[in-house]
Formats: sequence, C-alpha cells, structure tokens
Amino acid sequence: MSAIDALLADARRQLGRRLDPEEAAAVQQSGGLLVDIRYAQLRDRDGTIPGALIVERNELEWRLDPTGAHRAPEATHHDLPVVVICNEGYASSLAALSLRHLGLHQATDLTGGFQAWRTAGLPVAGGNPR
Repeated sequence: MSAIDALLADARRQLGRRLDPEEAAAVQQSGGLLVDIRYAQLRDRDGTIPGALIVERNELEWRLDPTGAHRAPEATHHDLPVVVICNEGYASSLAALSLRHLGLHQATDLTGGFQAWRTAGLPVAGGNPR
C-alpha cells in the first residue's frame, strides 16, 4: 500500500460514516453546508451544486474556521454540519478530516464526490458538455 493510500484509509477510518449524494442533499436542505473544493476548470466543465459554498482546497481551513478572521460568512459555528465535495471523493476525505481538526466535528465528505452527485441526478448548475 502506498503512503497516500494509507493516509486516505486512515482519514476515512477517523471520519467514520461518509455520505451518499441523497444524504448530502438532505444535509443541505436541513441547513448544513456543502463545500465544493474542486478547482475552477472542473467547475467550469461539469457545473456546480446550487447553494454549495465554493472554496478551493488551498483556502479551505482559513475559510471554514469559525474562529478565524478570514472565515466565510457561512462558517458560523463548530456544530455546523459540513459536507466536503471534491471531484470523485478522494481529496474531500483528507479535507474533511482537516476540518475536524479545526473543531468542525460534524465535517464529513461525499462518497464519489461531484461525479456521484451528478450521476444521482441531483441538481447541477452550469457546466459545459463533454
């Protein structure tokens, strides 16, 4: 097993239950926050999830820390349910664990990422067909 595979497996073990697309949509509908960490080229190509907060990975911790000076207005408290979304559900596991380390104890990620969301037929805005 490669080092990154071991790191990913450990992150997922620590996160515990990850969400499927329908569960992530339910979190959003109940006031939780979906956070899209994909880079601009992927968002332009595939579209975005309506209502999701877009924060590229390199800014995530600064924008989601409820105690930070650079936080997004949506990052209101440590009890906020947060679902991190990347393209296919790998980088989001590492990112969600990082948010847990900041005290966002309900942070998790979307299994299969944005691609699973789209495949499930959930709402997508914009994007350019392949």
